[in-house]
Amino acid sequence: MRLFSLAPFLALAAALPAPGNGNGKPDNGQHNGNGGNGCNGKGNPHCQGGSTRPTITPSPMQPRVPFPSPAVRTRDCVVPVSGGDDSEAILAAMQSCNNGGRVVFEKDSTYTIGTALDLTFLQSIDLDIQGTIRFTNDTDYWQKAGFSFVFQNVTTFFKLGGDDVFIYGGGTLDGNGQAWYDLFAKDKLIMRPVLMGVDGLKNSIIADLKWRYSPQYYSFVANSSNVVFDGIDITGRSKSEHEAKNTDGWDTYRSTDITIQNGHVDNGDDCVSFKPNSTHILVQSMWCNGSHGMSVGSLGQYAGTFDIVEHVYVANISMNNASDGARIKVWPGSAASMSVDLQGGGGEGRVNNITFTDWQLTNVDYAMTITQCYGQKNATLCTEFPSKLTISDVTFKNFAGQASTKYAPQMAYFQCSSPDVCYGIRAENISVTSPAGAKQAFCFNMDNSALDVQCTTQNNPGEHSGGAK
Repeated sequence: MRLFSLAPFLALAAALPAPGNGNGKPDNGQHNGNGGNGCNGKGNPHCQGGSTRPTITPSPMQPRVPFPSPAVRTRDCVVPVSGGDDSEAILAAMQSCNNGGRVVFEKDSTYTIGTALDLTFLQSIDLDIQGTIRFTNDTDYWQKAGFSFVFQNVTTFFKLGGDDVFIYGGGTLDGNGQAWYDLFAKDKLIMRPVLMGVDGLKNSIIADLKWRYSPQYYSFVANSSNVVFDGIDITGRSKSEHEAKNTDGWDTYRSTDITIQNGHVDNGDDCVSFKPNSTHILVQSMWCNGSHGMSVGSLGQYAGTFDIVEHVYVANISMNNASDGARIKVWPGSAASMSVDLQGGGGEGRVNNITFTDWQLTNVDYAMTITQCYGQKNATLCTEFPSKLTISDVTFKNFAGQASTKYAPQMAYFQCSSPDVCYGIRAENISVTSPAGAKQAFCFNMDNSALDVQCTTQNNPGEHSGGAK
């Protein structure tokens, strides 16, 4: 990993006074949006050119814990643009304005990051991103220097962590992904970085940003708690014949009390995916297009591990032109293979207390999907070696709209490997129909009486995998 001295940049970024409220004491006022006479209000001579904090409120549902209420910040560190790699200046500004300040990325400026940054030290700081932050497309460097996670070979450009962090400004994070899309078409085993890597973040808000052209997932949220994402706009299609693959909007992992709301997502994979040990997650008021849906999993991929996803509430969703709407995907009890870079099966755990409610769907292949045979095309093997991960207490409610023609007349797919490990599944007030006018669904090892669909055991056309991680 590249190393550099912070001294000259610390001197530059530290030119402004230390935090205070005029009497030498820290300003401990709690403000979610515009803050008093700190840098988020008016009249502080130590602040320059920053934007106003957005006010973030939960809607329509309230989360289990209140949204964070960050204290006001009392000084600014404006990041200079060098015309080269701005990583050193960015890190220096964050070091200097940590504990009570605000880092400003100026409007109409483009900042380049060509060095992996560990930003897990952040404490009581705002990042006001008005301009564009673009990562270099040096694929060789990032494969060696990116931060690695054990799950599904995830790597990230940077790690963002800490406590009481507020990120906003209306600017853009650009992953410069085209080189990665083209390279992945040649080599499925390359390590593609995630655009927004979150690791160990708590009591923080990330809002009002545009995320563009991520090489892989747009956000990986790991080991975090009480984090809110609001008003994030995601898009970034490939400009060549090679598709942008595995571009999930958000993947949560080993995290709790995460809220994702008011997002606009136009991608080619899961809109949001709840990976192992995601609990108390609220997703609401989202518009998704071209995706693989809101997905629990995949889970049970790794033998010897125990995955938990529970207490997840996904409401007020517009899902458009997607392979799936709401889905749960679990690996079977024996080894299976989805693709050359995705194999697994045999892991243990549970999916419990999951609610998908108030959805409007347009041109979606399957409005609802449950499978405990993810990656296993042989249904006999799947039932012979049922999943070691149980699915229970799942509700699909108030779904309206129309499915695509792809699986007509079916509009949903429910496949449990055994009723002993898959129960309490309900579908209520379902008015999604196929173009043929029916709301037929494939149902296997299900309590059909709890499903407001027309169940059939005719598998048409077969297991639906979506082809996504």
